Amino acid sequence: MSTGAHLADVVAPTGTLRVVVNLGNPVLAQGTAQEPRGVTVAIAGSVADWLGVPLELHCVDAARDSYAAIVEGRVDLCFLANEPAREEGVVFTAPYVLIEGVYVTDADSPLTTSGEVDRDGVRIGVRQGSAYDLFLTRSLQHAEIVRAAEATDVFEEQGLDVAAGVRQPMEDYVAASGRRILEPAFMEIRQSVGLPRSLDPAAVSAVAAHLEQLKASGFVRDELARSGVEATVAPPA
Repeated sequence: MSTGAHLADVVAPTGTLRVVVNLGNPVLAQGTAQEPRGVTVAIAGSVADWLGVPLELHCVDAARDSYAAIVEGRVDLCFLANEPAREEGVVFTAPYVLIEGVYVTDADSPLTTSGEVDRDGVRIGVRQGSAYDLFLTRSLQHAEIVRAAEATDVFEEQGLDVAAGVRQPMEDYVAASGRRILEPAFMEIRQSVGLPRSLDPAAVSAVAAHLEQLKASGFVRDELARSGVEATVAPPA
């Protein structure tokens, strides 16, 4: 399948590329629903230009809402961490950015490393439906997950042992609150482009190849820098 009208018809069947952007992850998107910006917004614009169609952005505040938008057919493309629990409804490209999931705890907590968290009696605050919620749900053996709209809010309100989240906003949180991060990171979050599971595999491959070009050309790196974000561009697929 070559780039052109046929590919655009397959990837953007309404004639407009409808993309959901998660403003709840400040590494990937910033700004407001009226004026979003960031690396995901830039990638969405590049894909729309490449297909030769207009771009329509749908902004949400949580990854679970991005997932719902793509599986319900309300959008054509999303940006999500590649997690097994999401693969029933979404097909993923290789990642474009790698970010870390870390734990935060109180300054006087007896916990000293992330490896000590998965113990009986330890309670972890997470943002419901996030990549780290899904990861911890399938990997923890002993600790209890407490889900809420915001991990740090439920951590404080319920006096939990730790909160889980993306490193960059968690670093801002500890700087403002006097808490601390437990090293090392407990997971690597593979942020990828997601497309409908039913999409023609050739179209998925074409979008994935375009994303690889954006990585190789420095586009992704430059857009992260433009956003003032420090994150690792994923290696070539």
